[in-house]
Amino acid sequence: MTQYASGAGAPVLLIPGVYETWQFLRPIAERLHAAGHPIHVLPALGYNTRPIVASAGVGQDYLREQDLRGVVVVAHSKGGLIGKHMMVVDDREEQRIERMIAVSTPFNGSSLARIAPARALREFSPHRPLIRHLLAEREADARITSIYGMRDQYIPGGSRLAGAHENIAVSVVGHFALLSHPKVLDLIAERV
Repeated sequence: MTQYASGAGAPVLLIPGVYETWQFLRPIAERLHAAGHPIHVLPALGYNTRPIVASAGVGQDYLREQDLRGVVVVAHSKGGLIGKHMMVVDDREEQRIERMIAVSTPFNGSSLARIAPARALREFSPHRPLIRHLLAEREADARITSIYGMRDQYIPGGSRLAGAHENIAVSVVGHFALLSHPKVLDLIAERV
């Protein structure tokens, strides 16, 4: 990741979704680094199958170790839940995170989680205490921009976050297509 480490702009922390490495966010990394932002990733997450709380701890530890401040989190799917947990729990006192741009994040959970075969996916149930807790924690919502497509096969209820700084629906269908879509890359770059 050293090829993305330089830049005078706000530091960006990329957090991928479940079963993803940061490589899923490479188009975003390239765009933001070209605009002068140092890009940070969390290799310790691996394929991001840990519980949200544990992954948020990994993220906050990284911010401390690197002594990063004024951080903009750019996250996909589960990464947005990890980022919000960092904002409202792990980073509440330190205030290292300035804001977050979340793409296709199930802030309200996903109704499909109840039939998911893997524990890592059942964590997204709207009835899970952590999802309800993160929804109830409104303090950070005004610092979150949620970007989502017209239809998402994994988040039938959508990614709209009540109280968000911005909710932006784009004319894209799918959960992953947004990560490299030119319009979405523009929206992210304009907001970092």
